[in-house]
This record gives sequence, structure tokens and C-alpha cells, in this order.
Amino acid sequence: MNTGKIIQISGSVVDVEFEKDKIPRIDEALTVSLNDEKRVMEVAQHIGEGIVRCIMLSAAEGLYRGMEVNAFGGDISIPVGKTTLGRMFNVLGDPIDNGDP
Repeated sequence: MNTGKIIQISGSVVDVEFEKDKIPRIDEALTVSLNDEKRVMEVAQHIGEGIVRCIMLSAAEGLYRGMEVNAFGGDISIPVGKTTLGRMFNVLGDPIDNGDP
């Protein structure tokens, strides 16, 4: 796991600073925790000097500069298979149809 810090927030666009040799790749999913709730963002651009620009895929309200951001090295993924047929999911793969988790 790679850890960075939020340095700027502008609406749903968030800049995160990592060590220069450990920046996450474009399209990688990053997470930040706020009140035990996981918020997800996706790397959209490498700015330089270890800074990446991200697009929030969850609400940005409550985020602040200096918050710890985690990069686990994976893309955003959703479940697939027979148990997911006919189900409704949000963009993060969480069920939104009040069915079984």
C-alpha cells in the first residue's frame, strides 16, 4: 500500500501528493476514510513532483488538506457473475437495489 496526502480540493477534483518515486498510475483507484466511510477517487493526471490530480467518485464534502490517501495498486472494479445478474450497482460496485450485499 502506498500513502499520500491531500494538498488541494476544488469541488470534485482533488490533488494528492505522494513520494516522487511512488506515484500511482493513471486510472488507479485511491481511497480516503472519513468518519469510517470509504471515499473513492481515480487518478486522472500526473501533475509532476509526486502530485496526481484525481476525480472523486464519491462525495467530496468533509475532505480537507492533509488527509491520508491510500493507493492499493488496483483499478476500480465491480463484481460479475450469476449472482449479480439483474442487480443494480453504483459506479463503485456497491449494490443499490436493497438486495443482498
